[in-house]
Amino acid sequence: MQQQEMMFYTIAKRLFDFLAALAATIVFFIPILVVALAVRLTSRGPILYWSDRVGRKNKIFRMPKFRSMRTDTPAVATHLLKDANIYLTPIGSFLRKSSLDELPQLWCILKGEMSIVGPRPALFNQHDLVALRTQSGVDALLPGLTGWAQVNGRDELPIPQKVALDEEYLRRRSFFFDLKIIFLTALKVVRRDGVAH
Repeated sequence: MQQQEMMFYTIAKRLFDFLAALAATIVFFIPILVVALAVRLTSRGPILYWSDRVGRKNKIFRMPKFRSMRTDTPAVATHLLKDANIYLTPIGSFLRKSSLDELPQLWCILKGEMSIVGPRPALFNQHDLVALRTQSGVDALLPGLTGWAQVNGRDELPIPQKVALDEEYLRRRSFFFDLKIIFLTALKVVRRDGVAH
């Protein structure tokens, strides 16, 4: 992609992200309130879980999710827990499989810390993932609510394969490729596949 095309794509992507996140916030306002109430009524602790995530150029930002796990859950990636199921709240599995726990991240998109489409933001302590992304230049991208790796395996993928898919997105990124990923994500959510817990 040439420099002028890249500049136009970057501006158009930010405008699309902001308008789409704003529209989604309005459309999902009632479901957001319902989920917030359900989290509050079914488990002790805050409604939102804020985690330190790695953003563009490896800058740390705070990313919210509806809390789907108990407050005593270790701050590591879910796949590193010996038995993640024991930490889930009564509605945690449903929230994760339906991706409703991700809705608060619309706030990060409105702020410009995330995009609709991009590599999923790594946890601050996922040093192997961050190192591989930096080495391949993927750290130049804004992290996304969904991404190319998300629609090609999600939690089931080993880290090197995730980064390979992130790198492929870096090379192929375009407005139409983003739309394709959004469409494939919607199918994944409806089918509830590719989620570890």
